[in-house]
Amino acid sequence: MIKALIIEDEGLIARQLQSRIQSVADDVNIVQILPSLKTAKAWFLNNAEPDLIFMDIQLSDGISFELFDHFQLKCPCIFVTAYDEYALRAFKVNGIDYLLKPVNAEDLKRAIDKARSMIQSVGSTSASMDDFMKSMHAPDRSQKLYKEKFVVSVRRTWVPIPSGNIALFLKDSVIYIYTMDGERYVTDYVTLDEIEELLDPKYFYRTNRQSIVHIDAIKSIKPMENQKLVLTLRAPANTEQDVSREKAPAFKRWWDR
Repeated sequence: MIKALIIEDEGLIARQLQSRIQSVADDVNIVQILPSLKTAKAWFLNNAEPDLIFMDIQLSDGISFELFDHFQLKCPCIFVTAYDEYALRAFKVNGIDYLLKPVNAEDLKRAIDKARSMIQSVGSTSASMDDFMKSMHAPDRSQKLYKEKFVVSVRRTWVPIPSGNIALFLKDSVIYIYTMDGERYVTDYVTLDEIEELLDPKYFYRTNRQSIVHIDAIKSIKPMENQKLVLTLRAPANTEQDVSREKAPAFKRWWDR
């Protein structure tokens, strides 16, 4: 029997998910439904890790990814969420599948079958879960897909910003998106590193620790005496970004191609 948790802050959705799990996999036993990040943290402090977790991402008191900052969880996780923008981040932790609400029974069964295979494989061999996870998630560089849009919140409404319309990602206290027409939006990403992995390097360049620019947003480049470069961007209007002396040669090859 596979012992599993559900972490979901909407009670009705949690119960519906539990019922659907039982209908497609009678060997999965839901030992607990946890309605918040706080209760999940308390549960992991006082209980052994389950075999499998079904996890929503946006909970009422935070983002469920925080659990991986507090606990060294090794069990596979099936993420069940209403939003698609967290997929890459989910697979960076223990995610083996990413299901969008409302959950399709066939997709759910396929995800559970994958989890079952992992659990059985880890139980019958000496290979660690870490090695297994790496083999499951090894990227196919020849078919890498880049993010087509970033979803932002505007007055409690989710709005898609096409990647091609993004002039600049700028990290301050939070990470901002500036569009080609100068609009500014707040993202929920924590680091520019994770954003950089989502972007097509043909069009975007990490100029420094605080910014990533789109090639079409660059209005002009001024070489300085110390060999660094100063970029003037079209959007936000006449904003300047520095490229260090060390990165300048690689940047020039990228821009002048």
